[in-house]
Amino acid sequence: MAWLFCFLTLVWINPINEIDAKIEFMYEDEIIYTQAKAELFHPLLENGHINYESLHTLTEELIKTVYTPATNAFIGEFGEIVGDKNGQTINRTQLKEDIIESLLQTGTDQITVPLIPVYAKVNTELMNRLRNKMIGHYITYFNPHNKERSHNIKLATSAIHNHVIFPHESFSFNETVGERTVQNGYKKAPVIVRGELSEGIGGGICQVSSTLFNAVDHANLKIVERYIHSRRVSYVPPGRDATVSWYGPDFRFENKLNQPILIQAKVYGGQLIIKIFSTEDVIYKTKEVPKAERKIPEEMRVNKSS
Repeated sequence: MAWLFCFLTLVWINPINEIDAKIEFMYEDEIIYTQAKAELFHPLLENGHINYESLHTLTEELIKTVYTPATNAFIGEFGEIVGDKNGQTINRTQLKEDIIESLLQTGTDQITVPLIPVYAKVNTELMNRLRNKMIGHYITYFNPHNKERSHNIKLATSAIHNHVIFPHESFSFNETVGERTVQNGYKKAPVIVRGELSEGIGGGICQVSSTLFNAVDHANLKIVERYIHSRRVSYVPPGRDATVSWYGPDFRFENKLNQPILIQAKVYGGQLIIKIFSTEDVIYKTKEVPKAERKIPEEMRVNKSS
């Protein structure tokens, strides 16, 4: 039916004889949407010209109704691989052809929406290969008895865990973790604001971004954007931090390697451990980075660090 699109601007379509004629759209044997045919014709043109903007709007609305995203494979809590699952969406081209046939009165007034699969970007096979070689890692330490700060660290850590970055793709900490709000589960904890310590939603997040920066730098990936705090922080050596803020600084890096990379981020007691993995085929060269102090800094014991 591709010929339909070649002559749409040349062919005049016969006007609808019945003003209340409708198209019913079916999904899993149920009517999910009903569209008046008259609304798909241009109101300002004679001879029944199709309103292509209305046709596009209808198509996108139907896609929202049936779209199911694919689920990437990931590594589970006990090291097992949880397999990927395909999603589904509507075949736009086929749907528009079916609608035009109905408007031309050569097709049915009841259309079963044509579906195509949405494939996972990270499938089980790739995930299995990605955990073969560790190319970078870093550990920082915090006071697990500071419940609010520990909670925020765990929440941000889980957001970056199992994230896969393909070659030439960039990773944004802010985009991946999302806005740090009460609605998103974050709590008030000490943060550095303009060089001073104060209470703020999401305190502790910068320890996650700083630990990630050092793991990424250890893997010798390309740092695209990084800012340091306005005052010294205790959980990493001087100059080795990466401050982030939803409406301000971000930490971003690019995977310049020949293979995808996988971020594994976990909290064990008072340890935040981030590891960078890739496949056996990766070509890389690690970079030496200074280690963090193994003990919890004194100021973190009394809840004064961001």
